[in-house]
This record gives sequence, structure tokens and C-alpha cells, in this order.
Amino acid sequence: MKQLGDFDWNHIRAFLATAETGSFSAAARNLGQTQPTLSRQIAALEQDLGVMLFERVGRALEITQAGMELLEHTRLMGDAANQIALTASGQAQSIDGLVRITASDVMSAYFLPDLLREVRAQAPRLRIDVIASNDIQDLMRREADIAIRHVRPEQPELIAKLVQEASGHFYATTKYLNHAGRPKSKHDLSQHEFISFGNTDQMIAYLKPLGIHLSDENFRLGSQNGIVAWEYAKQGFGIAPMSEVVGDATPGVERVMPGMEPIKFPIWLTTHRELHTSRRIRLVFDLLADYLSK
Repeated sequence: MKQLGDFDWNHIRAFLATAETGSFSAAARNLGQTQPTLSRQIAALEQDLGVMLFERVGRALEITQAGMELLEHTRLMGDAANQIALTASGQAQSIDGLVRITASDVMSAYFLPDLLREVRAQAPRLRIDVIASNDIQDLMRREADIAIRHVRPEQPELIAKLVQEASGHFYATTKYLNHAGRPKSKHDLSQHEFISFGNTDQMIAYLKPLGIHLSDENFRLGSQNGIVAWEYAKQGFGIAPMSEVVGDATPGVERVMPGMEPIKFPIWLTTHRELHTSRRIRLVFDLLADYLSK
């Protein structure tokens, strides 16, 4: 039986690109190939493995369980190949220039600092500009080089990679919960004060399918700025949703209804086609992908 390293690397690349983009056509564009060529490479890999990697569900392309099991291993191979290419084209220490990263204000303030230290250690001559914005910057117009977002971009020309399905929870200060009471059920949440992040109507609509029914009366305070809204929660004004990475590390706050299932949200890493030709964008993109996937 073949080992994974014995397979044609082009077939592995085709599988990895298809899994990350979700379609044969998008994967072919990302690799600079035709769709029939890429489809043949996937078919050859399936034949070598003796399993089906993708299946059609209506018009959508879905990865199979066998494909999911293979994906973890091929991602490691892809990361290793990227690092080899980077080394072959010049040491990271020599990379200079500007890379602009756009992310939400919360992501920029609480997630990126450790990553930026790693970038500085590997490429000290590189300049990083972080655009902390909750509005989606237009990569096609080069308002940023790399975007970290919770929604997948719609433009097929962009390269998108799902790096994590993150978890969030509701948090409040211990002082607030001691005073207002600790809710025991989702129904109890409707009796509490909440801090809104951005559009209140959108928050209400997002939480409703989760069985959490709130109204404008629950939101007496909020901010378009996520850092400000979180600060209000830390000051005891009410309950706020937050990533568990941030919430669990914040002194003085605790999970509300800690037994409740987490709120899941995707983290997408997106860039433009220059990823294939720019050493500085490639370096930062790979470091971000590795850091956020952890």
C-alpha cells in the first residue's frame, strides 16, 4: 500500500486546494489549472487511495469523511512545502516591505500581538500595518493584503482558507451576576442586561435560532467598537458574548451558564493571488494560518 509521501504531489495539491475552496472551479483558478485537469488529478488520487474524497450534494461539493481524515495530513504537507519554497527563495530574515492585515478590533487587540512577535522574530525587516475594523476591507482594491474574517469571501478570485471553528460564550462580571442573579436557562437570559456589539437587531436575529430570545429592552448599552463593548462588560454593565480565548483569560469575569453549548464561529483567512508570488505575503499568511489554527 502506498504511503502518503509516495503519491503525486500535484494530486495532493489539487485535493488540498479543492478542500479549502469548496469547488473544483475555484481550486483550479487558485492553482492556475483548468477544471478538467484538476478533476482528473482528484480522480487519480481517489483511485490510488481506493476511497471517494468528494461527493456532489445538489449543486454543492462536500468533502467525505475519508477526505476529512486525509485533509489533516495533507495540510501538514502543504505547510512544509510552503516553508521549503520560502527557504529556497531566500531567508525570511531578508524579507522586507509592507503587509497590511485587516481584522476586527477584538481580533487585532487580543489575538494578533503574539503572532506579530513571531513575525518580528522571523522577519525583522518586515513592516506590518494592522487595519482594525469591523467593516470588511476590499482585498480586490488592495485596501489590505490579508483579511481575517468570520465569513467566507464571495469573490472567486480571492484565496480563502478556513483556519478554525472557534468557540465563544456569554460572560459577565462576578459582581454583576452576584447582584442580578445567575441565569439557569436560556429563558432566564431574557431577564438580564446585555451589551451589544455593533448592530443590535443583527445580534437578536443571530441568537434567536440558538433558543435565546432577546429584545431591544435587553440592550441598554453597546458600541460599534468591540473593545469598548467588552470593556463595558468588564465594568459590570451586563452580559456580553466573547471568544473563549479572550473571555476565559479576563480577570473578574466568568462564563454565564457555563454548561451551555458554545457559540461556534468560523475564522477565515483571505488574501489575493499575489500570495503565490509575494514572499512577504506568503510568510505572514502561513504564520497566521499556523497560529490561528491552534
